[in-house]
Amino acid sequence: MIIIKFGGSVICDKEKPFSFNKKTVEEIVDEIAIFYPEKKFIIVHGGGSFGHPLAKKYRIRDGLNEKNIIGICKTHEAMLMLNKLIVEIFLNKNLPAFPFPPSAIFIMEKGEIIDGWVKNIEEMLNKNFIPILFGDVAIAREKGVDILSGDQIITYLAKKLKPEKVIFLMDVDGIFDRNPMEKDAKLIELINEEIKIEADTGKFDVTGGIRNKIEEALKMPCQVYFINGMVRGNIVKAIKGEKVGTVKI
Repeated sequence: MIIIKFGGSVICDKEKPFSFNKKTVEEIVDEIAIFYPEKKFIIVHGGGSFGHPLAKKYRIRDGLNEKNIIGICKTHEAMLMLNKLIVEIFLNKNLPAFPFPPSAIFIMEKGEIIDGWVKNIEEMLNKNFIPILFGDVAIAREKGVDILSGDQIITYLAKKLKPEKVIFLMDVDGIFDRNPMEKDAKLIELINEEIKIEADTGKFDVTGGIRNKIEEALKMPCQVYFINGMVRGNIVKAIKGEKVGTVKI
């Protein structure tokens, strides 16, 4: 089984609220289709320009209060909208995508998942469905609600379900030693616990950016790829185990 993360910067233009890169997602799904059903997949997608702007606007990281309860619902609704757009692309290509809203599965405390019901995900996976989860609002014991990132979900699933590999789809070629837009930025082909990456700043990102992705990847008991999901053929290479992007072994 392979877990693939559709990064928010790949599926959306994160500078334009509620934008959706339909053509890009279609091309990604086409590459996944090459390997299905011989390989099983779980998909997790980010919030992109659907979830992040609202999560920031309503200060969901601060927890539940009487001023943001409607905003919390609006943020979750926005993620359901994005999830529906992605699921429809899978279904239109005859792939049995089945959505699992994380808010109904996971409980958080102090910013981490402390409990999650994944048995249904595992059962659907065994029946050749393609479970699709996403960054979401989740119940948090100490402050009512919190933001649950797709990266955290993947870490939890990887520990529980032991995938063959995890593939993060990004809008750059992998992990760089600094901002990849800088002229002297260098691609890091292999990562480990000693790597140090400069903090990145995204306009709408409320889930930690590249540093958080690396921290989550280092917790996973499997091979992890960071690749450019907007370049055709990269997903095929990663699934086959060929050299592409950045790899955590």
